[in-house]
Amino acid sequence: MMQPPTKPSGQGIKVLIVDDEPNIVQFLELGLLNEGFQVASAQDGPEALAVAETFVPHVVILDVMMPGMDGYEVCRKLKDGKPVAVIMLTAKEHVDDRVRGLSIGADDYMPKPFSFEELLARIQARIRNQFPQLLDEVSIGPFTVDAVRKELRYHGRPLELSPTEFELLKHLLFHHGYVLSKSAILDQVWGYDFGGEENIVEVYIRSLRDKLNDREHRVIRTIRGAGYRVDLV
Repeated sequence: MMQPPTKPSGQGIKVLIVDDEPNIVQFLELGLLNEGFQVASAQDGPEALAVAETFVPHVVILDVMMPGMDGYEVCRKLKDGKPVAVIMLTAKEHVDDRVRGLSIGADDYMPKPFSFEELLARIQARIRNQFPQLLDEVSIGPFTVDAVRKELRYHGRPLELSPTEFELLKHLLFHHGYVLSKSAILDQVWGYDFGGEENIVEVYIRSLRDKLNDREHRVIRTIRGAGYRVDLV
């Protein structure tokens, strides 16, 4: 099972849960508090907006189907000029519902029932994308990424990496479990204006495998005809 990236303490990251089902709220509160997040909750739209004014969350887990003000309206008001990430939860699975949520500013969408591990991974993804300053050090499986020191550790062992190797491995780790093509890696690590050959990715991947002692390619896997994927082993 894919292990979500986690912040060791979670201090400074605030999550607001908005749902009119007490069991779901309690389940998420316990899980997120255990992960070290600061957590607040609300059971309807007006309460959510009032709590958000004082709590100032980084991420809001927002149910769509609530009495009175629905999640779509709450999302619109939350996103009105405010730097907040909204992940919408709903029992609906129709594409048009997802499109509606994303079109009004939601950052992600999860149908119920959902896995807490997947939700946690999505929260971390939103933090990385929208509040990277909160994640100076991130643990991802056996890896630890220290963005301030530009240091990567594997099973507690510091890796001697060049700046490009650091950025490449960090990019692969932040997308672990997903296959990344050479062209996508070049765009994100080397930049869109890179004028060299795609084979440079192979050279750096080979170097990373050497430094990880990944002789059997169990950590950085080659997916033939598609690209590379990091597995957390």
